[in-house]
Amino acid sequence: MTAELSKTQRSTMSRHPERATYERDIAFSILDEGLVAHVGLTTPDGVVVLPMTYARIADKLYLHGAVASRWLASFDEGSDVSVCVTLLDGLVLARSAFSHSMNYRSVVAFGTATTVRDDEEKQKAFKAFLEHMLPGRWDDSRQPNRKEVAATTVLSLRIDEASVKVRSGPPKDTAGDYALTHWAGVIPLSLTSGEPLPDPAMAAPPAVPAYAKDYSRT
Repeated sequence: MTAELSKTQRSTMSRHPERATYERDIAFSILDEGLVAHVGLTTPDGVVVLPMTYARIADKLYLHGAVASRWLASFDEGSDVSVCVTLLDGLVLARSAFSHSMNYRSVVAFGTATTVRDDEEKQKAFKAFLEHMLPGRWDDSRQPNRKEVAATTVLSLRIDEASVKVRSGPPKDTAGDYALTHWAGVIPLSLTSGEPLPDPAMAAPPAVPAYAKDYSRT
């Protein structure tokens, strides 16, 4: 596995190429911090984009959905997809309305997603999905039973052809706008967790586990 992702025609950025990187480690760190992927694919009904949960194991990205979803049948022989994960880090307020922006980190991966048939690999993916969302939860929950596994389609996509784009720092106004007196700067944004709320159906709620009480995405 090389240190850099494959740079192809569709993964090469034409707009703001200075924000692009193809470092595999940076891509992996963004994927590991994110929670929702937007998956673009072509179906008999046209091009669709679907939000999906995901997880990464080494250089593979795993996605899952219900077997009953008719669009998932197209992956039996493999299907080309694009997968986008974006982290929003701040609102960038410039002096000029046109120069406003956002600080963000994003990964767009391209490739052929295929259905996972191997039971052992599928089980590892189920664990990865839950541990990606909440590390420590897998061992503190009932494992998926055979019926639940059979009702779920798991897809895998090798992370090789992808682009990473990062914007950080203060606003970039044009030279003539720096003399204006409008406030300019950055409003930082981050994902934070609140106080865990116990399920009211629990007769005697146990103590909140540390992985829930101290939850953080960073």
